[in-house]
Parts: sequence; structure tokens; C-alpha cells
Amino acid sequence: MLNIDKPAGLTSHDVVGRVRRLAGLKRVGHAGTLDPLATGVLLVALGRATRLIEYITGQPKTYRTTIRLGQTTDSYDAEGEIVAEAPVQVDEAAIRAALDPFRGPIQQLPPMYSAIKRDGQPLYKLARQG
Repeated sequence: MLNIDKPAGLTSHDVVGRVRRLAGLKRVGHAGTLDPLATGVLLVALGRATRLIEYITGQPKTYRTTIRLGQTTDSYDAEGEIVAEAPVQVDEAAIRAALDPFRGPIQQLPPMYSAIKRDGQPLYKLARQG
């Protein structure tokens, strides 16, 4: 097993492909997908360790983010065209109150611009195709 710090701009599949080539192995897989814009730990399994992936993917995860307040993009991410801007004046208490619903276990509806697959295609590719 490898913990790889995936940089922005690569898909999880890209990382697995690179590990596969460097390790000279056919059986390489990852436990969970990170969006191409996301950075973070991607757990990569090699060889027989790929059998353990099914036991790992359901484990709790923690996410950390940086946000920009006052801008909206057409893709809901940093790569999209800015479609709205507004001045923002908030204090720390307001930010903490807004973040409270995101603490603990939550069920989130993924945006169209995500790595979740539908009919074998990542949603972000389908969204960019219109």
C-alpha cells in the first residue's frame, strides 16, 4: 500500500497509471477517487493488496478545504467562468455557524463537476460536454 499525495491536475486514474509503470505491475488500484482539482492522500494498492480496497473504501474520511467567498462560477469550482461576484462581510461566528451542518457524518449530493461516474464517465466530463 502507498499513501500518495495527489497533486491538482491529475486524476486518480492518472496516478495509478504512473505507479503501474514505475512499479512494473499490472495489479494496481486506488481506494477512493479524488477529483482532478483536489489534492490529498490517495491510497494506492499494489499486487495482492488490491483485494483489501473493498474493506478500506467504506472507512470514514476527513476533508479540508479552502474557499473563496463572494464568487460563483458556472462549474462550482475554481476552473469555471465567474458568473457572479458580490462583496462579502462576515465574521468568524457567522462562518462557524455556516460550517456546522458539514461536521460529522453527512450525505452529500455530488455536483455535476465531480469525479463520480455515470455510465462509466466521470460527471465532470459529461458536464463539460453539455
